[in-house]
Amino acid sequence: METKQAENVSRGQFLRSLGMSSSALMAFYCMGTLTSCSSDDPDPMTTGGNTGNTGGNGGNTSSGVTGTTTGGSINFTVDLTSENYKKLKTEGEFSIIGDTIVVAAPNNRFVALSKACTHQGTTVQFRKASNDIWCNNHGSEFNLDGTVKKSPAASPLTVFQTTLSQDGNTLTVKA
Repeated sequence: METKQAENVSRGQFLRSLGMSSSALMAFYCMGTLTSCSSDDPDPMTTGGNTGNTGGNGGNTSSGVTGTTTGGSINFTVDLTSENYKKLKTEGEFSIIGDTIVVAAPNNRFVALSKACTHQGTTVQFRKASNDIWCNNHGSEFNLDGTVKKSPAASPLTVFQTTLSQDGNTLTVKA
């Protein structure tokens, strides 16, 4: 009985063995990076936001967030003195916490909205220059009260109640 050695084949060699041309291979590799069909990208502010978070339920106080950050019963507290979220004390900054995008609005006010675009569920971003919420997938725009400013999204973002503590160091977000 004869045994054969395993032969190492690269992904490209394997796909070519299936009859895929180099142009088809290029399209195959690029498909994973194509997420936008919007041609206008009017200054999204992605660098100011903090996308790190607890991501779920629980009392991970080292991150600066405690409570329920996902699902239908959002109810969490953000420590605005923690390293992860102290940026939120500056007007125009934002953080994505669980299923929510929290924006530091003018006059020491906070806005909390659902982070998923109502068109196809893409995570939205805050645009400081436009003072709005923008979806980079298909170009939907939302006002800070959640209403649709520009389609294709037809439904508003969910708005959550925000309460800032008297000392300004703790923000509570509730559904």
